[in-house]
Amino acid sequence: MIYFDTAIGLATRFYSKERTRCRTGMKRVHSTFYIWGHAPRVRSTTRLTLTRSFASVQSVDSPSTRSTSTSDANVYDTLVIGGGHAGTEAAAASARLSARTALVTPSISNLGVCSCNPSFGGIGKGTMLREIDAMDGVSSRIVDKAAVQFRVLNSKKGPAVWGPRAQIDRKLYHEEMRKELCEYKKSGKGDLEIKEGKVADIIVDWSEEGHSGRRGRVNGLRLETGEILQARQVIITTGTFLGGEIHIGLNCFPAGRMGEAATTGLSSSLRTAGFQLGRLKTGTPPRLDHKTIDYSACELQEGDKPPQPFSYLTDLVPVQFRGKDGTDGQLPCYGTYTNSATHDVVRQHLGKSIHIRETVKGPRYCPSLESKVIRFPEKERHIVWLEPEGFDGLEGPRSEAPDGINIYPNGLSCTLPAEVQERMLRTIHGLENVRMLQPGYGVEYDYVDPRSLLSSLETKAIAGLYLAGQINGTTGYEEAAAQGIIAGINAGRAAKGLDPMPVTRADGYIGVLLDDLVAKGVSEPYRMFTSRSEYRMSHRADNADLRLTEKARHAGAVGDERWEAFQKSKSQIDEIKALLKSERRGGAAWSAKGVPCHSNDQLRNAYELLRRNGVTLLSLLPHLDSSASAHIAGQYPEGVRRRVEIESIYEPYVSSQAAEIQKFARDENLKIPLSIDYDAIFGLSTEERRILNEHRPESVGMARRLEGATPSGSLRLAAFVKRMGRREQPEKDAVPKAPEASMDPFASLEVC
Repeated sequence: MIYFDTAIGLATRFYSKERTRCRTGMKRVHSTFYIWGHAPRVRSTTRLTLTRSFASVQSVDSPSTRSTSTSDANVYDTLVIGGGHAGTEAAAASARLSARTALVTPSISNLGVCSCNPSFGGIGKGTMLREIDAMDGVSSRIVDKAAVQFRVLNSKKGPAVWGPRAQIDRKLYHEEMRKELCEYKKSGKGDLEIKEGKVADIIVDWSEEGHSGRRGRVNGLRLETGEILQARQVIITTGTFLGGEIHIGLNCFPAGRMGEAATTGLSSSLRTAGFQLGRLKTGTPPRLDHKTIDYSACELQEGDKPPQPFSYLTDLVPVQFRGKDGTDGQLPCYGTYTNSATHDVVRQHLGKSIHIRETVKGPRYCPSLESKVIRFPEKERHIVWLEPEGFDGLEGPRSEAPDGINIYPNGLSCTLPAEVQERMLRTIHGLENVRMLQPGYGVEYDYVDPRSLLSSLETKAIAGLYLAGQINGTTGYEEAAAQGIIAGINAGRAAKGLDPMPVTRADGYIGVLLDDLVAKGVSEPYRMFTSRSEYRMSHRADNADLRLTEKARHAGAVGDERWEAFQKSKSQIDEIKALLKSERRGGAAWSAKGVPCHSNDQLRNAYELLRRNGVTLLSLLPHLDSSASAHIAGQYPEGVRRRVEIESIYEPYVSSQAAEIQKFARDENLKIPLSIDYDAIFGLSTEERRILNEHRPESVGMARRLEGATPSGSLRLAAFVKRMGRREQPEKDAVPKAPEASMDPFASLEVC
């Protein structure tokens, strides 16, 4: 059966062949590795064989890696491999630090392509996207430009668990992201080049083996054309393309996403370099024809009015004025459900999918329909959200819409044979006559054990080499973008001889993500939730800028425009707080003014009264001093006033967590050298030494969180590290500090 992929105009015939394997040949001469003939395993092939690259790790001593010039003018500070969500954020972040940066991608036209769902944000994820924006990331601003609908999930609960979410126009997001990056240098935002090419080799200098616990240092990369790109730092963001295989039914072929070739060879190279790799899987649902859906049988879900933008720099979003006569033009989503007939079709054909097996883990919290049917046999139905993939064809009457307008059925990820998927779809209410434009499919890919990384996302084994995105075992656009911006900032700082920007669990969800990855590793695709943070009362979507913008500004990653906007909003919040705190009265006095309050003599200020049910800033203004009331009502925008209300509600909880955060920071500040000899620590058990040698934690705090660590062992480790610090201090004091040290703003910055 042939299906036409409308996104890329490629007719792909799926058929199965005998399983084949390619072997890796390797020979080592002195310190030089020569690697050839390696590629990921391929179960079957297709009539159209696609090959993305043939990458390996080559020694800097190899003749083919010697550059004709060693001038600094020919050396990049940072090279980013890949143009997905991690790669775009990494490249932009590095460039903002005035680091000479290049993003290398096989096709400039594919920058910022959304491989799966046409949406950003959600529970935990939306807060993380706001944190990216607080550090001057690009994703949130592009989402605001490309959104077709905005909605805050969990809005009936407290702000600490709100989940900002946006449906996007997939095509518009891709175009705006490509425009943003291609014009980054011209617009004065950063020194960024976009280079089209396929990476063949990553060049590593192994002569630094053993130095500071490292095996070598990255020196650049070589393209398939033979061109050498020298660099001080390299960031790999290969996504699902690393040894990627697409599964539809019993058919399997190499690809990172439909119609695009996988990255071959790099997996074997990373193993050769000492990295431990695993295998994960994910999937995507079929795409449906908008004109063949009966929406009258489905539940309508409209966007929030007015919509809440993702970026702190966005006041109004374009979709607010896209409707008729300049009205709100948000597109609706629709909900429907699977049923017993749907589940029966799935059960009858479970044996026809090679994607369903327990040897390779898929996303637990976004499972395929097959997994839902297997894991929850008692459930009679599962929700399906019909989400538009863009504005085209959906803004006017359906009768005028062209054929082939994609609808994304969120919740129907499926890897069964195409004809079975079509049969299954037609058992669902509203989809009885649906036409499938593209079958759903699964993707299986390689990932690197993230415990081999530092929290800066630099690898412990090879200095200057960073990994970000799904290569680290995560799933989702937001998790990838979060890793990308951190890797980009730290690579840009490292190129200038500065320390990494510290982002810990106490700072936000991005810190939680980093710590979970490098301390615990993954056994399944990692996804962010609010429940993963022990400080979620402080980690809210509304205050991401208050937590991270100043830190990122000190790191050099925040531009002047955002910094000025942040300072303005922060000063407005502080001014309103001061005015409210100056209004202080007893309970009886407040009650006499009509404010809900106990009639007692306890003094309360107006800021504290905002914590009472039904009390808002606007309802409180008539009862304040007339000058303060007029000033607040006339001078400050609604968004700032709402933020003050939320700050008041959560202030007691945040204050109670302050002591815990201080204790956490003490352990995090007690750094452990990578070259430490754990065998020299008296009193550690054999198992504790094995765990510490395997993970090489960065701090005593991280060591405490390792599985298998004991309280007594952690105390012995802390005492040993403190003694090391005291022994090294006299030597440091005797050596004059380099002039550049005073330029690093993190020299005296507290972790918390």
